Amino acid sequence: MKIGLVCPYNIDRSGGVLEVILALQAGLKARDHTVKIITPYPRNHDLKPQPDVIFAGTSTDFRTLSFTGSTSQVSSTADTEKIDAMLAKERFDVLNFHEPWMPLLSRQLVQRSTSVNIGTFHAKVSDAAMSRTILKVVTPYLKSVMKYLDELTAVSPAGAEYVTGLTDQPITIIPNGIDLQKYHSSATKKWQAGPKTILFVGRLDRRKGVQYLLRAYSQLLQTDPDIKLVIAGDGHDRERLELMAEDLKLPNVNFLGFVSEELKLQLLREADLFCSPAVFGESFGIVLLEAMASSTVCVAGNNPGYMDVMQELGAISIVNPHDTEEFARRLNLLLNQADLRTLWQTWAKNYVKQFSYPDIVRRYEEFYEEALRRHGKRR
Repeated sequence: MKIGLVCPYNIDRSGGVLEVILALQAGLKARDHTVKIITPYPRNHDLKPQPDVIFAGTSTDFRTLSFTGSTSQVSSTADTEKIDAMLAKERFDVLNFHEPWMPLLSRQLVQRSTSVNIGTFHAKVSDAAMSRTILKVVTPYLKSVMKYLDELTAVSPAGAEYVTGLTDQPITIIPNGIDLQKYHSSATKKWQAGPKTILFVGRLDRRKGVQYLLRAYSQLLQTDPDIKLVIAGDGHDRERLELMAEDLKLPNVNFLGFVSEELKLQLLREADLFCSPAVFGESFGIVLLEAMASSTVCVAGNNPGYMDVMQELGAISIVNPHDTEEFARRLNLLLNQADLRTLWQTWAKNYVKQFSYPDIVRRYEEFYEEALRRHGKRR
């Protein structure tokens, strides 16, 4: 097959959606398919031509405070004649539009495509995360795109929730994946001396719930003072959170700022407990899978995306971040109960295997092939 993966985000910036797209490209190419990424050119950047990447239009950052509390991108209108020429030249069998609700490139492409068009939804979109004003804009825009999509997938039931209210089409769940070897091969022995470590990795914005982690950590210190909290990541809430830690007089809290991938791997394998107390806006828990693959026990917020991932024994990791007392008790339980930690780690080692990228790529490949059989080559 010849496959086009449409990415609405800057290809020079790390992110969960881009990571999935790059892994899909590599995995499908290894299976002898031709795969190209179609993406807007990042404004104010000087990128060199990249193999198997097609730039169409440009992208601009904007703040999605009422949605995720973080930064996203919107693509400007591309030259329609160039799009037509590119599609005629490439003659894709399948175009897979990731986050097709993101303006504007996906709509331009899908309206002109004669390929089999597949939409994949990653983000958790809900009234709790978006203002009514934004929903009024997004909903009609997404409807205008969806009428051109032949098949729909989502990374989780949470990721599919909003879309199910807009269509009667079935939505196939294909979860995000993880490079298990990347984490397993770097596994080392946990620290044997010194204070136990709780680790957070992620953007410092309100949906990630770090403010609730600081409160629970404060309460945990009353019964277990020999612990430390490491917060890796940056964001517009960092200064506020640092001031909060000072106001609460919390010892052993280290804000590292943005960390490299290499340092993230080291932090994951050295931590005694990983905590991601996100309160909304999560459609999937890729960071939880990374902790599992590193044999690091997790505590996670009770948002729908995380609950979709933390099934079976993993349900014990789910906690309401707003309930400070229960949050602190759960941290204490999974930090200090050796038998429970061993049981959890044994479960996680087996459970996480289903998210291995080779298996996820195979599921996409089979889905593309079935979509082609159903809808035919319309080139």
